[in-house]
Amino acid sequence: MEETKELVLDSGFSVPKSLDYNVGEKQKIVEEFYRTQHINQTHDFVKRMREEYSKLNRMEMSIWECCELLNEVVDDSDPDLDEPQIQHLLQSAEAIRKDYPDEDWLHLTALIHGDTFPLGSAFDEANIHYKYFKENPDFNNPAYNTKNGIYSEGCGLDNVMISWGHDDYMYLVAKENGTTLPSAGLFIIRYHSFYPLHKEGAYMHLLNDQDKEDLKWLKIFNISQLSSGGEAWRFEF
Repeated sequence: MEETKELVLDSGFSVPKSLDYNVGEKQKIVEEFYRTQHINQTHDFVKRMREEYSKLNRMEMSIWECCELLNEVVDDSDPDLDEPQIQHLLQSAEAIRKDYPDEDWLHLTALIHGDTFPLGSAFDEANIHYKYFKENPDFNNPAYNTKNGIYSEGCGLDNVMISWGHDDYMYLVAKENGTTLPSAGLFIIRYHSFYPLHKEGAYMHLLNDQDKEDLKWLKIFNISQLSSGGEAWRFEF
């Protein structure tokens, strides 16, 4: 791979400085999503979900069949997106392909790509709507409410329990089906919504050296997928 510091975005989109979680018509919907998520996503809950869904015994479908199902899905965790998720996936993939035509693994990652956060250690205040974590049973659990919690510094994110959702499930599907995506591609799929890490620099103490290398690609990817959410490309089906 090239050094990511040399990679530059030039897709022609305007890039928002950040997602705005506090204004607009979707604000109440977005906040309710995070309230419910923060209260109910505990270490034990995520462990159960991983055990249940990692069996991958529900159905088989092609990547495109899976993408088509997203034509009816709008992400309630994202205050800036009112489009079905399939539009977001295609816009992101096209923006990445324009900027990096030779990085075909990155185009695919963008196509198959709520905020995520670690469980098993203290919730960082960089998490959006942090106040709702105070109602989470793990918040006052002495095993989980210190900086490192059940982890050791530099243990690597592969060893950290991350909140359960579509990102972690897609990561499991890709990994268990023998994907040829590089480490950075899997890292992007799994952690692209981990904004406290790649936007605020929180939880860096848990990363190992490979995580830090992959994080460079995640930051490149995130700029492009944020900038692609407009009317520059609309896809009809």
